Amino acid sequence: MAVEPAKPWNARTAGVVPHDFSYYSKCVLGGILACGLTHAAVTPLDVTKCNMQVNPQKYRGLVSGLKLIMAEEGSHAIWKGVTPTLLGYSAQGAFKYGLYEVFKDQYSNIAGKENAQKYKGLIWCLGSASAEFFADIALCPLEMIKVKVQTSPHGTFPTAFGSALAAMSAQRAETRFPFGSLVPLWSRQIPYTVAKFYFFEKCVQLFYTHVFTQPKETYSKLTQLGVTFASGYSAGVICAIVSHPADSIVSQMGKAANKGKSFGQIASEVGVVNLCTKGLGTRVLMIGTLTGLQWWIYDTFKTVMGLGTTGGK
Repeated sequence: MAVEPAKPWNARTAGVVPHDFSYYSKCVLGGILACGLTHAAVTPLDVTKCNMQVNPQKYRGLVSGLKLIMAEEGSHAIWKGVTPTLLGYSAQGAFKYGLYEVFKDQYSNIAGKENAQKYKGLIWCLGSASAEFFADIALCPLEMIKVKVQTSPHGTFPTAFGSALAAMSAQRAETRFPFGSLVPLWSRQIPYTVAKFYFFEKCVQLFYTHVFTQPKETYSKLTQLGVTFASGYSAGVICAIVSHPADSIVSQMGKAANKGKSFGQIASEVGVVNLCTKGLGTRVLMIGTLTGLQWWIYDTFKTVMGLGTTGGK
């Protein structure tokens, strides 16, 4: 009786839950919820951070900046740009998380079983960088609207989403809408996302190797989600530091005084120290919390869908 040859190893079927179209679709939906809701929720922090980056002499700190914006423009002003934030980061999250799972499996299959395990960290980095490349194309037009709305002096640019979109389109020669910020966005988001996914996966691995040493499945969902949040928050702090200079340039591009200037010219005028430090404390707080919550929402959704939490030994 002939013996059937063993099927080649496949990362998509190697785990407890097969990575089929249904799995990837649920990851896309989880990514939409994780990124869209969290970024929209921290809009007041984002408004203040962006203004601290473009006008550090006026907006000197998080609390004082929030108070100043509300005093000059009203309490509603701290929610400027919430609609493009929600739409843009929902689109980004769909690609970021959904394509990460796809690329991670694809690169694992290219590497083969042994190398996929041996070079797991490299595969995390390649998968997240590839996913973010496409995610930023989806995000860029809405991010440009958001930054323009949030950093324009009061009364000089519409804040309603429809009016802002029309104004950006009408002024495309000056604003470079819709993809004028794509290169600095890639410069900010790809290092951020590589750090976000690599250090998250690494922190989860360390937790289940040195703290919770039994098989991950033996721990309660609450414990697993606690590991998720702690790992996500730790990764977020690193992400904020790595991507802050590029984030500062993206914010500066929305400033009227910087119309038509190149990325290099803006960086030279602002200075390396300012690019790296202005608004960093606020961004660390914002991104640390944001990243922890994103991973927690994403893994909670996956758990509810029966997919389990991300990562392990």
